[in-house]
Amino acid sequence: MENKQDNQEVEERIRKSRQYGELCLRNEAKAILDLIPQMDDEFVKAVKMMYHCNGKIIVTGVGKSGNVGAKIAATLASTGTPAFFINPLDVYHGDLGVMTADDVVLALSNSGQTDELLRFIPMVLHMNIPIISMTGNKNSLLAKYSNAHIMVHVEREACPLNLAPTSSTTAALAMGDALAIALMEVRNFKPRDFAQFHPGGELGKRLLTTAGDVMKTDNLPIIPQDMHLGEAIIKVSKGQLGLGVSLVNDKIAGIITDGDIRRAMERWQAEFFDHTVNEIMTIHPKQVYTSTKISEVQRIMQEHRIHTVLVTDKEKHLLGIVDHYACMI
Repeated sequence: MENKQDNQEVEERIRKSRQYGELCLRNEAKAILDLIPQMDDEFVKAVKMMYHCNGKIIVTGVGKSGNVGAKIAATLASTGTPAFFINPLDVYHGDLGVMTADDVVLALSNSGQTDELLRFIPMVLHMNIPIISMTGNKNSLLAKYSNAHIMVHVEREACPLNLAPTSSTTAALAMGDALAIALMEVRNFKPRDFAQFHPGGELGKRLLTTAGDVMKTDNLPIIPQDMHLGEAIIKVSKGQLGLGVSLVNDKIAGIITDGDIRRAMERWQAEFFDHTVNEIMTIHPKQVYTSTKISEVQRIMQEHRIHTVLVTDKEKHLLGIVDHYACMI
């Protein structure tokens, strides 16, 4: 009987699991919003120290704070601020050698009294390395020995026992993001800069790949200006790019598109086949260079509602064609 009652209680708790999860998210969201009034001139001081750092930002912390610190270091490094994480326990086994007087230490500890971290601090002070601390206790020893202290205090953990690091680690992670974003703004960090740190990602590919990398160069649909439209249709269809290009002395004279052909058929109907390419072609088609980034090619296509652009040199010689499918990298 007792086991049956226990099972019923468990099932009831499972049914309420969404409610428990929602409460956790609300508590952690509140913890983040509560950071805003805690941000003061010390945050600005920390950003200034990190911006003017001539070396690396060395992020450190123990346990869950260490896990958060590793993520903060990764975010800083990927957004233009050289940084890496170091476990203070590893310092005693040779890792101290990576630190120089040009570095800045960012130390995380919710209590600010973490023993393993405090044993590391005297070594940092001895090397005259400035310290930025992030704690929930402004009166802690770590805060006392820091050049800048960022307050990250939470009223309670999202954990129902108020024991497991939940709201406190979420708050610390969010404050680390705040530092990284502030530094991005100070550095005027642009998408192209982000791409250089993420060359293997989708954004990196879009921002680093050029028109020359993806343009089609073989069997281009070249059509003379005096070609009758009936023949031009066949050329355009075989080219599979939705257009035909007319050249004069190897330079672009104009293009016709599927849309141009359809509109001409509607206008001339039975007389359509009596007309030639030069009567409907666009004489100033959109053109880019081989060095034009795919992101810019996409912008041109979207702005002008077109599906292809011509790739030329500075003398307007046709080098290739890029269509919107080629941009889907």
